[in-house]
Amino acid sequence: MDREEIKTFLPHRDPMLLIDSVERETVTDANGNQIDYAVGTYHVRGDEFFLQGHFPEYPVVPGVILCEMMAQACAMLLGDEIRTKRPLYTGIDNVRFKYQVRPGDTIILRSTITDRRQSLIFVKAEAKVDGKLCCRGNLSFALV
Repeated sequence: MDREEIKTFLPHRDPMLLIDSVERETVTDANGNQIDYAVGTYHVRGDEFFLQGHFPEYPVVPGVILCEMMAQACAMLLGDEIRTKRPLYTGIDNVRFKYQVRPGDTIILRSTITDRRQSLIFVKAEAKVDGKLCCRGNLSFALV
């Protein structure tokens, strides 16, 4: 799914639409359970608003932006449900930043829903560049 198709699901728009593409991947675990993943991408061009002051001499994608990218990718797993509701963060837990993301990097975002309690969604997510783990964490959001 490209940016134009993503816009039919997510309420985000430029400059806050932070995924270029997303696909759904289904994996069977060791117990035979099927797990759905959203696998998104974002190519850091270097002219993004969040790099203008972070940092002018050595631009690095802010961690909170990486978290937003992971959440946007995962929200796509909700399909048509996300078209009529807005996802709002309720928590960012156990997030760790392992590697810098810089202009020219293509980020691979992999997220899965781990739990759901009515309108609350719990997510496990990670972001990688060239196979190196940049960020991982547990996110939660509400659909309102």
